[in-house]
Amino acid sequence: MEFILNGDPKEFTEFIRSRNGNFLQTLEWAKVKNDWQNVYFLIKDNGIIKGGGSILFRRLPVIGKNFMYCPRGPVLDFKDREVLKFFIDKMKELSKKFNAIMLKIDPDVEIHEEEIVKNLFNSGFVQKPLTLNFEGIQPRFVSRLDITPDLEEVMAGFHHKTRYNIRLSERKGVQVRVGDREDLARFHEIMEETGLRDNFVVRSLAYFQKMYDNLVPPGYMRLYVAEYEGQMLSGAISLMFGNKCWYLYGASSNTLRNLMPNYTLQWEMIKWAKEEGCDIYDFRGISGDLDPSNPLYGLLRFKKGFNGKYTEFIGEFDLVFNSLLYKLWDVGIPMLKKVRSKIIMAKKKLRK
Repeated sequence: MEFILNGDPKEFTEFIRSRNGNFLQTLEWAKVKNDWQNVYFLIKDNGIIKGGGSILFRRLPVIGKNFMYCPRGPVLDFKDREVLKFFIDKMKELSKKFNAIMLKIDPDVEIHEEEIVKNLFNSGFVQKPLTLNFEGIQPRFVSRLDITPDLEEVMAGFHHKTRYNIRLSERKGVQVRVGDREDLARFHEIMEETGLRDNFVVRSLAYFQKMYDNLVPPGYMRLYVAEYEGQMLSGAISLMFGNKCWYLYGASSNTLRNLMPNYTLQWEMIKWAKEEGCDIYDFRGISGDLDPSNPLYGLLRFKKGFNGKYTEFIGEFDLVFNSLLYKLWDVGIPMLKKVRSKIIMAKKKLRK
């Protein structure tokens, strides 16, 4: 087998697309994450591509070594032990070149794929604890809607309250349009509003501008905004790649929430996904804790109203190259992140 590092980008992109890989595996996404180093690879066997992936590298604080991450990848047949072993051997070689202590993967593989999980364990991967909420880098639970039926049938599958809210929003005069780059500033303001209300840290405006600049030109991203009498009430970022469309970021103002703009906004994005030939509309993260007392239950209830499939992935797996430094990182870094997040939220609330 042949390992090709940073080869033809078009060949790489077409392979990832043909295998319905995640948008996080695109080279354009790596440009969004340009505070990380990036390499991409293809594995070929007699000229036939057997696997590929985009890998991000970042220097770990204090430790001074690198962290390797293959987001929602790699894209390969994990049941093919020969290919999997070849991939691992090449990652070990890369780890020496990039002075890395570990490789993290969180492939787009559902929990029922027991053979894949077994193969990863047998190949030396360590599985991270299976958390219920949003403790991982990517959500472990998502809601995925099958949009292969016609739109009338898709709509008919929604909860009756969801259908009512979509029609109410349209009847009350809420208008949805595709936003442009200038709309990002107001979208970000509403994101800040949403973050304070729902207690999460919001990305900077510069980050969303970088997303727009890298993902809109190839047709992967759209910013949707819902307006009433010219006033932006809510907005969302949708990404499309391969056979899937993802609802990535959403923001809603505290004003005129009774007009239900978020419902018609989702419906317009679902229609776009259908027009582009997608099979799946992915609402992204939901909680694995289904208790109605869970603070995240409202998010689950909203997404559940669209009749998406409750989907659980196999989670994060780490390939460890330096066990001592890995243990130091595994315990210390998550604690630092939690402290940093709390400090950022406290500062934002004080400014308000």
